[in-house]
Amino acid sequence: MRNTYNHYADAPSTQERICLYNSAIMKADILPAHSRNVLTRSTVLLLATITGLAVATLYYSQPMLALMGRDLHYSDGVMSLVPMLTQMGYAAGLLFLGPLGDRHDRRRIVMIKAVLLIGALVASAAAPSMAVLAVASLLIGLTSTLAQDVVSGTAMLAPDHSRGKTVGTVMTGLLLGILVSRVVSGFVAEYLGWREMFYIAAASIGGLLVIAWRGMPSTPVLTQLRYGALMASLGHLWQKYPSVRRAAIAQGLVAVSFSAFWSTLALILHGEPFHLGSTVAGIFGIAGAAGALIAPFAGKLADRHGPEVVTRLSTALSAASFGIMAFAPFFAPSHQVWLLVAGVIGFDLGMQATTVSHQTIIYGIDPAARSRLNAILLFGMFAGMSAGAGLGGWILGQFGWLGVVALAVTSSALAFVVRLTASTEGGPAVGAPATARS
Repeated sequence: MRNTYNHYADAPSTQERICLYNSAIMKADILPAHSRNVLTRSTVLLLATITGLAVATLYYSQPMLALMGRDLHYSDGVMSLVPMLTQMGYAAGLLFLGPLGDRHDRRRIVMIKAVLLIGALVASAAAPSMAVLAVASLLIGLTSTLAQDVVSGTAMLAPDHSRGKTVGTVMTGLLLGILVSRVVSGFVAEYLGWREMFYIAAASIGGLLVIAWRGMPSTPVLTQLRYGALMASLGHLWQKYPSVRRAAIAQGLVAVSFSAFWSTLALILHGEPFHLGSTVAGIFGIAGAAGALIAPFAGKLADRHGPEVVTRLSTALSAASFGIMAFAPFFAPSHQVWLLVAGVIGFDLGMQATTVSHQTIIYGIDPAARSRLNAILLFGMFAGMSAGAGLGGWILGQFGWLGVVALAVTSSALAFVVRLTASTEGGPAVGAPATARS
């Protein structure tokens, strides 16, 4: 493979070298034979566990914001910066570190990031001020991107005919990590303290490090492009594939809705008319966990009927689920909680199905650039997460709960409109079932 790269090293421009090299990879079956047989059921479950433990660190803070603000003596508006900075760090990590997965073994990348993540979590636990907590939150986001190194590695090793199902199973672990993390952190923060939660999180990543070292399969190196050329290729891939642009934009819009709700939920439940603690805010994650269970099913539907259909249905479901929350003020507080639970189940189903379907789309486009394509998609997603966290906190302060609902409905509806756009790419339909592309 190195010889293949050197053969094109004298091409007139970086972009031409990228095109020629990636074309050569797609024409040659460069994955070693053993790599096609490493994804046993137990291995896939192990990978799902790694992603869940890693991504959970992004969300532990959300149910604890009120407690953290009271302890550090900061307002709700200031504390909303914590989830925003964490999401910003994740988006930056996806953009600037994600492409390295095409140039290095993802197993090694995962272990290095895990060590750094432990340090960031310990710094959060010991933070004496908002300044330290802000920097640590940014670093947590940056290093917890190891979860996506696992996802893109899984897509590389999975057979074409079952890629959607396999990625969906690993995504179930990731999505359960997102949602169950809120349950765990809400309970731990209320009964032990928010600092203790971060120490427990650091210990869990220590366990992740051992799991990755013992059981995570290595992945082949797909390119010898230098870091600068890898980053330059992101722009080329963005320009070349309309389906990548459409997926990143739609995913980002749905993520705005998702994050605006979850980053403000603890503050909403803490105030009028609920007066509920962090434990209840965390328990909402149980309702949301129902959405994670659809990830493998969504992957199967994408394999069978094409991911384009699934994305349209799932974005419409997200918009409708947020819409029913607008009726909450017409009910008593106890009934409002159940309406919120129903909305959470619906929009989490929509969010998870949208994510799995978008990843099925991009993983079928260019096998030589899966880490970079995944970086583009998920940068859009977590840029949306960061924007949703920031906008959600500001809108809650200015317009109240209905303002947050209006933001969520509008953003999800826009994602649905984006998904209605027909593909204009030549060749096999990107939204076709995987078997048709094989």
